[in-house]
Amino acid sequence: MSVQRFAAPLSVGPRGRGVVAVPFDPDQVWGAKAWHPVNGTINGAFVRGAVELVDGAWVFTLGSMWMCEAGLSAGDEVALELGPEGPQRGDLAPDIAEALDDCPAAAQFWDTLAQFYRKAYLRWINSTIRRPELRAERIAEVVTLLAAGVKERPRPPAG
Repeated sequence: MSVQRFAAPLSVGPRGRGVVAVPFDPDQVWGAKAWHPVNGTINGAFVRGAVELVDGAWVFTLGSMWMCEAGLSAGDEVALELGPEGPQRGDLAPDIAEALDDCPAAAQFWDTLAQFYRKAYLRWINSTIRRPELRAERIAEVVTLLAAGVKERPRPPAG
């Protein structure tokens, strides 16, 4: 997925947080989601967070402590490079992407998951390298779990 580069002024929002207006529609660039977990840089410093819709505008919010450590204040012009965090649907293997496309509820829930949960599901599916016949079963199970709103697959009981 594409990294977006832009410069924008930093304003201060509630509780001293930094707010940067995003000059593009992330739903059009990265796919429709309620919010977009992202990572990238601000003036060359690594940052993680979310692009969210606030009062009808897409914004990226920074914690007040991050702003203080970076030496930023309201009115500063900042250079941002932001991209979606974690595996996106467009980056998935064709069999997994097709299964999600066939079940909109699962696909929609996938889009809301943190990258930790996405990667865990993908690791479990991809661990079938020595038993390829098991891959389709695991993909089907993951789609069922996602459609039911389950963030991570249940672990088998120890014993």
